Amino acid sequence: GGYARLGIAVSRRTAPRSVDRNRIKRLVRESFRTQQTNIEANDVVVTAKRAAGAGSRETLLRSLEGHWRCLAI
Repeated sequence: GGYARLGIAVSRRTAPRSVDRNRIKRLVRESFRTQQTNIEANDVVVTAKRAAGAGSRETLLRSLEGHWRCLAI
């Protein structure tokens, strides 16, 4: 296709509570949606690490912005 697509994997080991896993997924989707036009037409898979479960919203968004910038180049 002519647009970037997103896949998300957040395991129970990353965040034991489903509420936390869903929060991480929502943040990733929100961040991806804002940057999707800047990313080339690739399939992107985001795998959350343990630190993501304990990270704040601002920290996660800042980290994702850096990753999207790398993909935009």
